[in-house]
Amino acid sequence: MTDPATTIRTSLDRLAGDLPAIGLAVSGGGDSVAMMHIAADWAKGRRVMVATVDHGLRDGSAAEAQSVARAARQLGLPHVALLWQRDTSTGNLMAQARDARLRLLSGWAQRNDLPAVCLGHTADDVAETLVMRLERGSGIDGLAAMAAWRDAFDMRWLRPMLGVGRDALRDWMRDGGIDWIDDPSNDNAQFDRVRIRQTIRTLGLDVSGLARSAEHIADARAALSDYALLVARDVQFDRGSLSLPLADLRDAPPEIRRRILVAGCRWVTGADYPPRRATLIHALEAMMASGKVTLDGVMLSPSGGRLRLTREAAAARRAMPWDGQTWDRRWLVTGVPDGRHVANLGTDHLVRLNWRDSGMTRDEAAASPAIWENDRLIGAPLLKPVPGITVSPIRGASDFRRLVKAH
Repeated sequence: MTDPATTIRTSLDRLAGDLPAIGLAVSGGGDSVAMMHIAADWAKGRRVMVATVDHGLRDGSAAEAQSVARAARQLGLPHVALLWQRDTSTGNLMAQARDARLRLLSGWAQRNDLPAVCLGHTADDVAETLVMRLERGSGIDGLAAMAAWRDAFDMRWLRPMLGVGRDALRDWMRDGGIDWIDDPSNDNAQFDRVRIRQTIRTLGLDVSGLARSAEHIADARAALSDYALLVARDVQFDRGSLSLPLADLRDAPPEIRRRILVAGCRWVTGADYPPRRATLIHALEAMMASGKVTLDGVMLSPSGGRLRLTREAAAARRAMPWDGQTWDRRWLVTGVPDGRHVANLGTDHLVRLNWRDSGMTRDEAAASPAIWENDRLIGAPLLKPVPGITVSPIRGASDFRRLVKAH
């Protein structure tokens, strides 16, 4: 049997061999601690930094972060603990914690010029996810194995340990005298993943076999993505919007239509996650039957034989405030002087700016970036140039192709 450390080093060569630096997300559990030791040995002059996200959800989490810090120092790696300030007023706690972890790690990596962050998922995580999503009735995307890399939350995430199992890693660590911390929540059957993990053990299911099945499903997903790109080969991009031939969409199988429109919506909005499947299918049916629909902040407007995907004006109005460079996760705006800011144009000034001459739809123009001084409109660069100010869409054709493939 191949030594797990050798397998992981080979994976790191493939995923990060050309990177000058990487970040490691290390919780203190056996998987991520093993990753830290193997990556430290593999680095060979590369800059490697370690971060632990302390969600503050249970007693002892701070002490675990300190334990990781000590282990990192022994390996000569800088470490930081990232504390989550939880919003107790909203939604699903586990989903919040997952997103917060990625956002905190992404921010840390960007501040330290780290082009990628490694996560400690193993073949066991792949197997558990497959069984968990089978139970939920997931489609092919949900059942496919985790990708060895993906881009999300403005960061590249690497999973160099998908080819090794948890038990093999524990044996390797015991042989090397390496300690780790067992999170007590890993035995709490109130969590779906723990319940599935215990079921896999009780039934004696082969983790590596389950993981291979997930990999085969991922191969099928990749083939569907390639077909979707072929159907969408005549996509056109125009000032943060895109359009597709309606006939090609109508002739394509429903699953291919769904994939293309998921990618299109995410391309327009920059969303980290796709629209919900049921919501998207309902929107597709409504669009095919009656025309214009709204989906996750995107207007889908059939016209002239094409389907145009544009930003919904109401969603642009609710966009996060301009951060000095980017606005609405869609536009890079430069040259804005102090005392002025970027927000959506809205409808009140459209007539004065002759929006029809722009070639954009009314909603599209209302959702476009405008320069404001308090409540006074200075200009709308997409409708009429504003001296000294440039506006560029953040995403282009290659991003659309990536979103179709990554879906």
